[in-house]
This record gives sequence, C-alpha cells and structure tokens, in this order.
Amino acid sequence: MADAALRLTALAEELLGERLPVRIRAWDGSESGPPGAPVLVIHSRRALRRLLWKPGELGLARAWVAGELDIEGDLYEALDLMASLIWDRGAEAKDSVHPVRDPKVRAFAKGLLQLAGPWLPPPPPPEEVRRRTGTLHTKRRDKEAISHHYDVGNDFYELVLGPSMVYSCAYWEDDGNLEDAQRDKLDLVCRKLALKEGDRLLDVGCGWGSMAIHAAREYGARVTGVTLSVEQAAYARKRIAEEGLTDRIEIRVQDYRDVRDGPYDAISSIGMAEHVGSVRFREYADDLYALLKPGGRLLNHQIARRPEKDESAYHVDEFIDAYVFPDGELAPVGRTVTTLEEAGFEARDVESIREHYALTLRSWVTNLEKNWDRAVRMTSPGRARVWRLYMAASALSFQHNKIGVNQILVVRPAEGGSSRMPLRARDWTASATG
Repeated sequence: MADAALRLTALAEELLGERLPVRIRAWDGSESGPPGAPVLVIHSRRALRRLLWKPGELGLARAWVAGELDIEGDLYEALDLMASLIWDRGAEAKDSVHPVRDPKVRAFAKGLLQLAGPWLPPPPPPEEVRRRTGTLHTKRRDKEAISHHYDVGNDFYELVLGPSMVYSCAYWEDDGNLEDAQRDKLDLVCRKLALKEGDRLLDVGCGWGSMAIHAAREYGARVTGVTLSVEQAAYARKRIAEEGLTDRIEIRVQDYRDVRDGPYDAISSIGMAEHVGSVRFREYADDLYALLKPGGRLLNHQIARRPEKDESAYHVDEFIDAYVFPDGELAPVGRTVTTLEEAGFEARDVESIREHYALTLRSWVTNLEKNWDRAVRMTSPGRARVWRLYMAASALSFQHNKIGVNQILVVRPAEGGSSRMPLRARDWTASATG
C-alpha cells in the first residue's frame, strides 16, 4: 500500500501541533496535504535517513543538494511556508523542552525510522566543504574558504550575475533592471567616496574587477584591487586589458592584511567584510585605518544580522557554512559601526538597502533558472541546487528583515578633527569644508 506521504504528514503534524501548509509526495507515489499548495517531493528514503542522523537544517540541506528532496510549485512560497512553520518558531519555543526527552520528538523519530529503514546515512554530498580544523580566519584558512565559494568557475558566475559581474547588492530604481542597478550601485559608492581624477583607491575584495573598472573609467581613479581568488583575478585582469585600463588598475592576489603600500585616498570594501569574522574585525578596521590618508574615506558595504538577546548564542547558519560561505559571519550593524569607530574612524553615514538585496537575489535566481542546464554542466547538479536554494532563501530573509545590508561611510579624521565632508549629508559631490 502506497501511504508514505500520509504517514509522513501525520508524523509532522503531530510533532508540530498544526497542519502542514505544503503537500508531500513520497517515493512510493503517494501524496498528502492541501491541494494546490507547493509540493515537497521526497524522491528517496535516503532523505529520511539523512534527517534521522543529522536532524535539522543540515540534514535537510544534504538531502536537497543530493537531489533527494525537491519542490514543485513556487519555490519562494514553499520556503516561506516552511520557514514560518519550522525555522521561525523561535528560540524560546525550541528550547522549552529537551528534544530527546520530548515524547513528540521521540515518537516522530521512531516513525521516521520505520519509514527510512535501519540503514546508515549516505555520505555527505561532494559539494559540502570538508570540516576545517584550527584557528578561525588565519590567512591560509580564509584563502581556502574563499576558493571554495569563488573558484566555482567564472563562466558559472557569468550565468548568474549577468554582464555586470557584480556579486553584491544592486541599487534599484522602481522600473530598473539588474545591469542598471549594479551600475548605479558602483556609481553610488564612487560618489560617496568623492573620487576624482588621480585619487588612489584600494578595492578590498575586488571580485571580477567591476568596481575598479568603474572607478578608473568614470572617475579617473588609480585603483589597486585585492582578492584571494586566483580565478577572479585572472578574469578581472582580462577585462581591464580589454577596457584599456591597465595603466590605471592593478589586480593582486593578496590578503588585505598584507597590503602595505598606503596611504590611499579612499577604500571600498563591498561584500567582503562578511568573510572577516568577529575575531578579526577589529584587525580589519585597524588595517584599513592605517592604509587611509587623513581625511580619506572608507565605504564598507556589508550584510548585517539582527541582534541576539544573548550574543554568545549566535552561531553560523549550518547550510551556509557547509555549502556556501565557509567560516562566514554576520554582525549587527551597530556592532560594525562601533568597531570601526573604536579603530579611529568617524561614522558619517549609514544607509540601509535591505530591500534592494531581495530584488538582486531574485534576479540572480531568475538568471540561474533560465540557464539551468548550462549551469549544471559547468559545475554539478548539486552545486546548482546549492545556489538556487541559498539565493532564494536569502531573498526571503532580506525581504522579511531577518538580515539586512548597509553601506557604512566612515572617514579617517584629518588634523584638528576635520572630516573634509560636505555640510549637507548625502550631497556627495559638494565641496569639502576643510
């Protein structure tokens, strides 16, 4: 009798204490759940074994990456429904009983075991990063983490990011498109930094060179870009040569901690600080402060999380850490601003562009889905599935204010405390005041 979906639905609803908002289709062809709802497709009992041996997010992620779980229907709707049911139930609710002692949890596990069979779990998908040992955020470990994420292949990133090759939040008009929005973001950064002909700009985490090219071509800056990704650097140098800007831009495969050729007039750090980590962020701030001339500006464009009631309880998202950004960490925006000021900077402007990232991520998901077969050929089915899930889930997180992104403009004060900033905030092109 084909009844696996019905049994799974009953088990889940008993555990959660409410109706499942999604439909389930099991490996035996059975279905259960509300008609017309997105369908969670369980292709194999292997998915259940993963969940039994690794309960929670990582077990589900492994099953998704391996292709043992899928979603039919609107991906965003399905993730929204499951997030509100499972992940958003709140820390207090999850900690109200000891999971092992909870009879509902034990009954769920017993029922799942009967359906899954008494076999060991499959090995993790090959796309999962190997567990790392040793001290967080050493230069070697950071280089390995960056390589895991960014050295997937430049062709793959071209499919996802589009011609701009900018892998950070765009800056949208109501009726804009991705390319225009990314150009506008780069221009916004240049204007906030008040770049002018001949200024020395350090672009930390320069990616595929888009910021460096825009600053040199449109503002006449002389740019040094640093990245830990060999593939990014090669791609950026090729683009720069094609633009005829090799006399204005140098791209280095170099850790920001090894840059010693300051002072620079300005520094841009766009979507890079998330890789620094809390144990190194003050060092990051100190290093960039030392590299700026007095009166110079730093634009730190960084994803932020919501503050925790108990900050010591913060932990990195398991799926993101295992498959997307190894060792990546997010901090509340207030903590980031405080650390920058502790290093000597003066905070001059903080602009939240959270909604802009939701739009950006949805555009990237659309690009990936349109080019799915090519993306799979360039990487692997599992890698493409990682990216689709992570970008769609992240879009919802930005949309619902679970995480945010901010452009933080700080200055290294000049002699006498002068900021050399215009009197009117956000009139970025106005004359300096001293």
